[in-house]
Amino acid sequence: MSMLNFPSDRPLDVACLGRLAVDLYAQQIGCSLEEAGSFAKYLGGSSGNMAFGTARLGLRSAMISRVGNEHNGRFLVETLQREGCDTSQVQVDARRLTGMVLLGIKDQETFPLLFAREDCADMALDAAAISEEFLARCRCLAITGTHLSAPGVLAASRRALEIAGRHGLVRVLDIDYRPVLWGLTGRGDGETRYVASAEVSRRLQAELGPFELIIGTEEEWLIAGGVEGDLIASLRRVRECSRAVFVVKRGPLGCSLIEGEVPDAIADAPTVPGERVEVLNVLGAGDAFASGLLSGLLRGKSLAESAAIANACGAIVVSRHGCAPAMPTQAELAHWFSGHRHPRPDQDPELSHLHRVSRARRQWPALCVLAYDHRSQFDDLAREAGAAPARLRPLKRLINEVVAQVERDPGNAGRMGVLIDGRHDLGEAALHDATGRGWWIGRPIELPGSRPLRFDGTDSLASELLHWPQSHTVKCLVFYHPDDTPALRAEQDAWLQQVWTATRASGHELLLEVIPPKDTLAPDDRGEAVLRAIRHFYDLGLRPEWWKVGTMARENWEALDALVNDRDPWCRGAVILGLSQPVEQLVQGFAQARAPVVKGFMIGRSVWAGPALQWLRNELDDAGLRDAVAANFRALIAGWDASRVDARQDITEGAAA
Repeated sequence: MSMLNFPSDRPLDVACLGRLAVDLYAQQIGCSLEEAGSFAKYLGGSSGNMAFGTARLGLRSAMISRVGNEHNGRFLVETLQREGCDTSQVQVDARRLTGMVLLGIKDQETFPLLFAREDCADMALDAAAISEEFLARCRCLAITGTHLSAPGVLAASRRALEIAGRHGLVRVLDIDYRPVLWGLTGRGDGETRYVASAEVSRRLQAELGPFELIIGTEEEWLIAGGVEGDLIASLRRVRECSRAVFVVKRGPLGCSLIEGEVPDAIADAPTVPGERVEVLNVLGAGDAFASGLLSGLLRGKSLAESAAIANACGAIVVSRHGCAPAMPTQAELAHWFSGHRHPRPDQDPELSHLHRVSRARRQWPALCVLAYDHRSQFDDLAREAGAAPARLRPLKRLINEVVAQVERDPGNAGRMGVLIDGRHDLGEAALHDATGRGWWIGRPIELPGSRPLRFDGTDSLASELLHWPQSHTVKCLVFYHPDDTPALRAEQDAWLQQVWTATRASGHELLLEVIPPKDTLAPDDRGEAVLRAIRHFYDLGLRPEWWKVGTMARENWEALDALVNDRDPWCRGAVILGLSQPVEQLVQGFAQARAPVVKGFMIGRSVWAGPALQWLRNELDDAGLRDAVAANFRALIAGWDASRVDARQDITEGAAA
């Protein structure tokens, strides 16, 4: 009979105690760490990865660890929080730095690691600060082996285990053997996964009794049991110390499950076959396995069913760069188990799309965005006013102040946004000012007025995006009509494919703005050309996070809603552009855009063009400019809000009918 009896009706599923560090992953694959030239920053540490992975899979997870009172510590806490993990038990160390690891991918067998953990924060976890009240609210406690390796963290682990035992939590150990962290290798040798040590075996065995579930690779069971070269004998030695359920990870063979006596051969144990995939990076696969196993068990699935989930999680992660960011979501697993297994999961377009869109993302139920990403239009304003171009930089910063002012109005927090260019002589300073305020931020990439599409200031968008914060959304305006000549359409499509590929690689969200040129529109067009263009883009395989289009007839907004739901239900939605229409006319257009796909507006010249020209002519001072722009912006927001009230009334009346 299984000993895994998880308590129910508690607010938290699993608390993960152990390593929490920053992973710096070499971006160059196929070389040594010495040759690596750039690194990507991720959340890391085995326990941190498990807290992150279980949260991504929908469990109510928590982290028990310690970080430094510095940038890396805050990065880790914020990353866990964004994924939905409780960080209330992450201690902050005023003296020590957060641990770091440098990692590389040389080939399928070689993964150099350099642990920078000298007196690091998580190894100073304070046992006295571990809260019994908090642990009593959890169903499961998961500990990794590193926190059994030194007196301080061993005391913290023992205290947590004792509290967990009193309150009926299932206690889980992932052996997670790192010889370098037990002092068995040189400090530069983090890659070595196994060194026999009778002392480590003795110390581990002394701590195994309280656990109900123990997870390890074959090598990790050898170190836990201490019978060199004999897996079964090692398992039997551990069985003398613990009545836990054993899960033996066996790489591509899958995993074997031992709930009672250890069999004579590992092949005699119930085994859940592994997934057949090509390996890019084994680092983090074990943490993904444990996350998947716990996600199944804590949802009431059998041990075998949970092991199948664990195998799939590990298989998906070994095909990707990084540990925590590679962890799959429930939507990815549903795709995987629906018959869409792929030998290279990273090359499955649908799985990759789901990995981007189904993980935790900041939600924007509505967006009120002031657009001043214009470049040529601001240059024209300066010429018309006879003003020096240098005055445009402070002008854009003043418009930032308007957004900050309007954000303070009741109901506006959490839905403010800006579109700003990053041109050094124009919007760069305003863009930097806006970043970090919690606003939605988009920035343009198109060369103003280009048709066919071209990029502004670069021929390589992918190279440009290396320098953008992840919080910035790529905005691409394309002047496109579905009845353009085949040659023009093909050229524009090719450039849009570059945008799509670059943003998928960089991780930035994409807003695609579609404007049919006026001279191509039929006199009675009320959005039909835009709809046809968007349908064509979906046929090309483009699935941007956002669409930006002009005002349309109500039936075309409803048609867009149906199209988006059919082609990409994960799309964040559509927003309305202004095209310099008067504010009153735009508000009338909002009333037509009541379909659920419409999330807000991104409008610029209608709000600021008149006041900006007056300011450049010195007819308005700074305060007068701010007041005039704010009045127009508030009128748009009020019109938007009124249209949403009307939309809700329409829905209510329709349901009643």
